[in-house]
Amino acid sequence: MFNLRGDAHKIYLHLRKTPHQIRETKYLKEIEEIRTFYQSIETDVLKLIHYRMIKEKNGSGMIPIFVTAIPWLLFLFSTHLENFLFQDGSMLWLFFSLIYLLFLVITVILHFRENAWAAFHTEIIQDIIQERNEAGFTGE
Repeated sequence: MFNLRGDAHKIYLHLRKTPHQIRETKYLKEIEEIRTFYQSIETDVLKLIHYRMIKEKNGSGMIPIFVTAIPWLLFLFSTHLENFLFQDGSMLWLFFSLIYLLFLVITVILHFRENAWAAFHTEIIQDIIQERNEAGFTGE
């Protein structure tokens, strides 16, 4: 059944269906692999990776800026664009609109996916560093 609740709810439903195999689900195995990898890295290197992940998370904000700048660019050339797209009953405006909307949707989806992955990795790294600090671990 189609629902609009998102991936988190989809994962919850999947885990609920297989409570005896929760650790073996693909969702958790992938997280465990990533976490195990980060745990194998020295703390000082892990901090450098953490800083890079923060940069990536903040750098993905360029996509919304780009998406919002396109309409202003089109507005600058609106007279020429209007003459070109609507000349003699042409259907070019339809193709232009569909391509523009498709491009817009794809870039917004990419932005939020990139942001989510960067936040995911950042959170795992922060947890590992915090656990090491609390345990007095010196892996430097």
